[in-house]
Amino acid sequence: MVALENGVPENGVSEKDVMPSDDRQTAIDALKAARIVVIKVGSALLVDDKNNAINQTWLAGISEDIAALQASGASVVVVSSGAIALGSLNLGISQKTLQLEEKQAAAAAGQVTLAHAWMTALATHNIQTAQILLSPDDTETRRRHLNARATMTTLLSLGAVPVVNENDTVATAEIRFGDNDRLAARVAAMLGADMLVLLSDVDGLYTGNPHHDKMAEHIAKVDNITPEIMNMAGTANASYASGGMVTKLEAARIATSAGCSMIICNGRDPRPLMAIKAGARNTIFTAEASPPTARKKWIAGALSPKGKLVIDDGAVSALRKGRSLLPAGVTSIGGNFERGDLIAVESRDGLVIGHGLSAYSATDATRIKGHKSSEIETLLGYRGRDELIHADNIVMNDNGAASDEGIR
Repeated sequence: MVALENGVPENGVSEKDVMPSDDRQTAIDALKAARIVVIKVGSALLVDDKNNAINQTWLAGISEDIAALQASGASVVVVSSGAIALGSLNLGISQKTLQLEEKQAAAAAGQVTLAHAWMTALATHNIQTAQILLSPDDTETRRRHLNARATMTTLLSLGAVPVVNENDTVATAEIRFGDNDRLAARVAAMLGADMLVLLSDVDGLYTGNPHHDKMAEHIAKVDNITPEIMNMAGTANASYASGGMVTKLEAARIATSAGCSMIICNGRDPRPLMAIKAGARNTIFTAEASPPTARKKWIAGALSPKGKLVIDDGAVSALRKGRSLLPAGVTSIGGNFERGDLIAVESRDGLVIGHGLSAYSATDATRIKGHKSSEIETLLGYRGRDELIHADNIVMNDNGAASDEGIR
């Protein structure tokens, strides 16, 4: 944490913008403890309208913050707007009069500039970047979700920073203001991130529009997103909401339900993440549970498994010890499921002992059941996971219940 001298942090955050110590410590501790951090950057921060160019000074500052997070052991993903704005500058067209086809053309041109800007800025810290183009549908369609998650997880394991941008070149309804807030929340949920930081033009949530209501009070911490909290964002076309507060609260709802805390802070600071650690005003939305716990709760609460695996006694014993389910322990398979689908796990006597997410389709699972993991590549022609259901993706029942799934 940055030291305070006479109430002013070393990084220049003014005393009036520093929260009381009890309020700021929650955000500081959560950011410090996070192992995966997703940072959402808006166009207004990245593009300097006065100079019609990328704000290189700001980009250098946030890159330094990202490098500091990596040095502390965290993995970082950036969800960056700016392709349309940058492409408009490149092509010499006015953003105020863009038709759909022009927006998509601007996005195509701007994505190259955007990716290069992040690559250049992070390269000064010896950090490799990778461009990921997504739309909300990519995070909701199960197979595409799994493919995107696998790619980004691999990039993080290699120390790279994925720079995610909405695929505006082919999107239609998705091209609208604020959608990257929700996209960032979906990415955070997809990766099991601990922290989502929305860099905004405001320093958090207020009880009313701070531009119009001088009595509006800043809210430092939100534990539950109630209707009262939602009403504080105003209507969809209010000036306060046009800055994205409505979509930010929707993003908070997505993130926190997935076990990811979320911070809204003023991103205009040259070092916005360092400013949080120095006590700069922000709003933190606390997660309902940790990402693994939230994932397990979702699995446990799912009511419609797409298939089932019947396993032998040795596999039952292994699962009850917290281990993964390997193909060798599976005796039969029922149902028509795909990779990532929820399936039931049964013992030989027909008891449903748990539910989990399958790493293979029913067709491939049938080919490898009863075999050792080392044989998977020979049997399928590709090297998949060693386990049919990973320990992180299975929830065991406390007491077995007779199977009434009707899956045969």
